[in-house]
Amino acid sequence: MTDEKNEIEKLIDNMINSGDELVDNLKTILPNSLAESMVMFHESNVANLKKIKKFLNK
Repeated sequence: MTDEKNEIEKLIDNMINSGDELVDNLKTILPNSLAESMVMFHESNVANLKKIKKFLNK
């Protein structure tokens, strides 16, 4: 189970980092209103992923 938990944590970290990069790239091409929406959506996803990661570490 520990190996699976580590793999899930790595996947979550990768999802957060990839999302950061995607949002940064989209901010350069999207109009401000859409970019702001993408940032808020990503922040929500990051918060949820961190909750999952915290739950796994209990």
